[in-house]
Amino acid sequence: MLGRIVVVLALLLVSLPAAAVTVEKVTSAKGIEAWLVQDHSNPIIAMEIAFKGGAAHDPAAKSGLAGMMAALLDEGAGPYDSQAFQQILEDKVITLGFNAGRDSFAGHLKTLSENKDAAFDLFRLSLSQPRFDKEPVERIRGQLLAGLMRESQDPGAQASRRLFETAFAGHAYARSPRGAVETVKTIQVADLRALARAQLTRDRLVVAVVGDMTPDELARRLDEVFGALPATGTLGEISDVAAHAPAGLSLIPKDNPQTTALFVLPGLRRDDPQWYAAYVVNYILGGGGFASRLTEEVREKRGLAYSVTSYLSPLAHSGMIIGSVATEASRFGESVRLIRQEFRRMHDEGPTEKELADAKTYLNGSFPLSQDSTTAIAALLVQMQVDKLGIDFLDRRAAMIEKVSMDDARHAAKRLLDADALSFVAVGRPVP
Repeated sequence: MLGRIVVVLALLLVSLPAAAVTVEKVTSAKGIEAWLVQDHSNPIIAMEIAFKGGAAHDPAAKSGLAGMMAALLDEGAGPYDSQAFQQILEDKVITLGFNAGRDSFAGHLKTLSENKDAAFDLFRLSLSQPRFDKEPVERIRGQLLAGLMRESQDPGAQASRRLFETAFAGHAYARSPRGAVETVKTIQVADLRALARAQLTRDRLVVAVVGDMTPDELARRLDEVFGALPATGTLGEISDVAAHAPAGLSLIPKDNPQTTALFVLPGLRRDDPQWYAAYVVNYILGGGGFASRLTEEVREKRGLAYSVTSYLSPLAHSGMIIGSVATEASRFGESVRLIRQEFRRMHDEGPTEKELADAKTYLNGSFPLSQDSTTAIAALLVQMQVDKLGIDFLDRRAAMIEKVSMDDARHAAKRLLDADALSFVAVGRPVP
């Protein structure tokens, strides 16, 4: 038995070659669409889905609701209680789960082809007939509360909460998708059932499948798995908002020899015309690891910080540029000064010709290496649909990055990298 399990697990870890893939659009008889990449070289199927709209729709008094529902959908459905449901997953080596972000409610499934009937049926039941039995509801609630208590002592999590609370004060994005202790305690089974009816609807659904699946079979599976879901739901609208964290430092005192900090500026949404220029510029500034200016100036030259980075954080209704730094308390002030200096230098001068060329080479060359499994490709296909990038995006991506000119990069840097507007949230007791 153990030998069989090892063989099966090895199969599940087999990766697709990092080569060009062909993406097909499949439409079921009931009009449900999915994007498919066929790969019959291994008997594996990976499916990723997302329902647009996520934890941002949680009522303020019930924040954490979507996350709690996500944790419960594989804890019993249809005729199977939690134990029976989990036993089938284990016996048939099926991976199935859900998670809730601010803008979407996502799910994933991975199975061997020989177990696909059971796998797709469990996925169908979890979405259309979740049980929310008392025992798993209280067990999951306890786990979520324990996680929130641990999070309250974690400097990174504390900084993240404060950052969103200040950047989006008065907006749904200010609330953590994981909720708060006092709100998670109030969530009832009726709340979970109401959210399932409102959230898990066909009009919000995007699907991607990669692996041992033909278009004809996928069309049939789409109706089997998702056909019984409501056509539409009752989620409200989320308004667009600009991140507006005040410039300067917001400090969360904590007795710790290290200071952990996040910093933020307003960013851009994924559909912004300057996205690719900003993407390349950020790679040069702080997204490129040891190749970035921030790492070179703050860590490599002066040894001030253990890590320093920045990244673009697009949201459905806003966008941010977020950075992080972790350093000894006595070195925090100098680290902040250098971070501002590098933001200002990029804002005023832009990248060099060599930096721009090297960044484009790396971003295009490394991309195929990140798509090294059926699951990774399926997740990318879902994100492409959510972001409305087009089914031919993989064919166009390299050209869009290569097209970024020096003028494009300098314009994006001027627009986005205002060093004087940087807002820091620090956890610790930094020395001024």
